[in-house]
Amino acid sequence: MKSSFGVVPLCFVVACGGSDKSKETVNRDTLTQRQKDSILANSRIPNARAVGRAMKAADSTSAGILRCR
Repeated sequence: MKSSFGVVPLCFVVACGGSDKSKETVNRDTLTQRQKDSILANSRIPNARAVGRAMKAADSTSAGILRCR
């Protein structure tokens, strides 16, 4: 019986003591996905140029769609 008196308060503290990390992450993350991809495409990581080529292909497709409207 004595051991349960120590476990219950511990569980309560753990359940109520957490902070919302997702809000902090959103506030600190100021780069858009396109900016992150651009940085990656210009890095020296192997095959990073493929990201740049994919971005150019997506831009070309988007421009073609806008021309057809």
